[in-house]
Amino acid sequence: MATSSRSPRATASESAQRTSRYRAPALEKGLDVIELLAAEKAPLNLSAISQRLGRSSGELFRMLQVLEFKGFITSAESGTGYVLTNKLFALAMAQAPVRSLVETALPIMRKLSHEIGQSCHIAVASEDQIVVITRIERPGDLGFSVRIGYRREITRATSGLVLFAYQSDETRRVWLKRCRLKGEAADSFVARANVVRERGHHEADSDFVRGIVDLSAPILRGEVAIAALTCPFVHSNPLVMEMAGSVDFICAAARQISGEIVHGDLP
Repeated sequence: MATSSRSPRATASESAQRTSRYRAPALEKGLDVIELLAAEKAPLNLSAISQRLGRSSGELFRMLQVLEFKGFITSAESGTGYVLTNKLFALAMAQAPVRSLVETALPIMRKLSHEIGQSCHIAVASEDQIVVITRIERPGDLGFSVRIGYRREITRATSGLVLFAYQSDETRRVWLKRCRLKGEAADSFVARANVVRERGHHEADSDFVRGIVDLSAPILRGEVAIAALTCPFVHSNPLVMEMAGSVDFICAAARQISGEIVHGDLP
């Protein structure tokens, strides 16, 4: 039986050479800038970006110009720095699975909104955040809705908790690590997610707007949540439907979207 005479040191060296061979420094700089701006809530100027990334202003100046020219970033209206545009979001929305989900869900969401007299939206997971990919505003002149493209940390969003609740144990571990949640905080989040899975939906007072209750149900592919259908329920006067009845309609709509997505995948 033949054996390899290559030492571990030689193998590691070859691996490092392969990694180095396929590096694209300019591309890496651009992606670093995009990822940094995506993680920040406030605009960042050249000096701040340079400091955060540990690179000189000189090597980033032209990169920022190119990213702005290509439409990935733009100067904030306040003039205090750069922010991301929606171009990356638009590119992601053009992907067939996302487009299919939106096309399937919209008529069901529109019917739901008319039945319960509330707005609703769909969110999916994106790294350590949820992102809203489509919405329907409530009928009438007054209401509350979440804009398309809105992002929030998975661990701080009603939609995020519902998405997390319907993931495998391995995916849950990955998400917790990605969200930097550990110890008692992680245990508490997992426990809440398990309750959501048992109930089949989640209800939580909005921590942004008083008087609004977020009602959310999973959109499933098999036993895994690929999205969450959420209604920010407004206690307006008069109500088209009470909240208890609306929960049933939201869950039914989520099940219908789930069923049509699965059916659409069949040959």
